[in-house]
Amino acid sequence: MPYDYLVMGTGGHAFLPGIPGQDLEGVFTLKNLTDAIKIKRYINEKQCRKAIILGAGFIAMEMSEAMRRHDIETTIVYRGELPARKWDPEFSKVILEELNNNQVTFVPHTKPVAIEKGTNSLLRLVTDNGEMDADIIFMALGVRPNARLAKEIGLQIGETRAIHVDSSQRTSREEIWSVGDCCEVYHRVSGKWVYMPLGDVSNRQGRIAGQNISGHTVIFPGVVGAQSFKMFNLEVATTGLDEKAATRNGFEPVANIIWGNPIAASLAKSLPDPRKLGIKLIGDRSTGKLLGAQAVGTENVVSRINVLSVALWSELTLDDIGYIDLAYSPYFSGAWDPVQTAAQILRRKL
Repeated sequence: MPYDYLVMGTGGHAFLPGIPGQDLEGVFTLKNLTDAIKIKRYINEKQCRKAIILGAGFIAMEMSEAMRRHDIETTIVYRGELPARKWDPEFSKVILEELNNNQVTFVPHTKPVAIEKGTNSLLRLVTDNGEMDADIIFMALGVRPNARLAKEIGLQIGETRAIHVDSSQRTSREEIWSVGDCCEVYHRVSGKWVYMPLGDVSNRQGRIAGQNISGHTVIFPGVVGAQSFKMFNLEVATTGLDEKAATRNGFEPVANIIWGNPIAASLAKSLPDPRKLGIKLIGDRSTGKLLGAQAVGTENVVSRINVLSVALWSELTLDDIGYIDLAYSPYFSGAWDPVQTAAQILRRKL
């Protein structure tokens, strides 16, 4: 098919562990709408009662809630120690507690070896730590860029193994653009090209490519890495860099965690269950700038991370954030919002 311009949006594919039986009926990836339709049909037809989720990222967390809301016994199997490893271990422990509170079994330090047809259940997961029965098994092990076609035609592939693009979404060939989960994106905090397969990023990249192809010169300014998910009664969010990423990129990170209420203390005392909010900030010792933030809590978590994402986008210092003008009402926060308090405390540590 001849063309003047080509947009390559081949997306990403769900990572599979490469174990025997991963293609059996009842084993599903978690990538797209087709997966969801097949999963719902299978659960209803087979009357599934037991589910196993391989992996412990935020997709696995969301799927565990979906299974429990269908009264399906759910087990998460993970090679590591704690769920949601992108977040600070102190926050991951809160996430683990929320799993336990909702009867989700978390099995750490366990590697899948094979999947077989079951006897007492439809399937059996064989691990290096024993065997487990299940009616349905989910592969929530992450996403990899689908850059096969790009490699075959000689496009430049980045260090992330995704298609490298410039700020207009153009690839190394002048007539070809790329958008979405198959290509890289510029990270404004690290100053590096990264792989960040998220729906909102893909949408923005698509618009930028379309405008440039139609003759309007527009650049995509990049991302700061804002992400969030909800599981049961918890909101979890992050933006920017963690300490490891900050160190890799030449910064001198200093971090601090505060715990408080997302609403005014006087109002919180009147509530039957205290509402907790944890905020972690990472700053650069040499410049005093914010490098990243994480948060976990029962409410108003994403709104705080969104404020801190804007701060990262604008390259604000911790001093700036400590006195930033935020809307105040006792129902939403104290006179000093936890974002301001966290920034002031971290600034004193630098």
